[in-house]
Amino acid sequence: MPSSPEPFAIRMPPDIRSVRVGEHAVVVIDDFLADPQALLDAACAATFEPLPGAAERKGYPGLRAPVPAAYSEQLTELLEPLIKLNFDVPEALPVKKTPCTFSLTTLAPQALGPLQRVPHFDASTPHYMAVLLYLCDERHGGTAFYRHRATGLQQITAAERERFGAVLYDEVAQQPPPARYFAEGDEHFELLGLLPARFNRLVIYRGSLLHTAVVNPQRSLSPDPRAGRLTVNTFYDF
Repeated sequence: MPSSPEPFAIRMPPDIRSVRVGEHAVVVIDDFLADPQALLDAACAATFEPLPGAAERKGYPGLRAPVPAAYSEQLTELLEPLIKLNFDVPEALPVKKTPCTFSLTTLAPQALGPLQRVPHFDASTPHYMAVLLYLCDERHGGTAFYRHRATGLQQITAAERERFGAVLYDEVAQQPPPARYFAEGDEHFELLGLLPARFNRLVIYRGSLLHTAVVNPQRSLSPDPRAGRLTVNTFYDF
């Protein structure tokens, strides 16, 4: 009897594209999983919970749940060498990885905290990478990248983190951002590019880049994995 395929197998060979957004590369792999419906089914069976910090209106504006280990293992097997090649990560550096999580954006715009209404960065270490798999379609927005106008920064490194934070907090205090999910850019942030959501699309970018989830509040705030803005989020550091 032929062996059964691995659960959540990655389609081979992967269709890898590197696109420029401002001064930085973003890697996109479309049709990433051979059977994305299996991972969507796993999300429907998962138990979603708010993140720590939700009461303080900080961090991810929605719910998360653990992803099956089989997906996580296959992801790392492919992505560790791919990230090192495409993002100039030294080969000798060991990989550190967060657990993969299903994520559903559910918070209404009026419930967002001030820092949830502006672009953010995930970490300022040099090789911290964000990996996002869309299990929703283009009606649910995408991921956008920005440059902070006052500082001229697209990437927040450890050397720039304190300066950027001081300027940003002053801007938010002086002019609180409106109650909406950020998207087009404004007088403080220049929009550099948008990668649209697409079902079964994987996106890889440096976590130090200023970015935000572009969210369609009329469609994307459902807690139902089949109807909402469902993604799988993973972070790697080297």
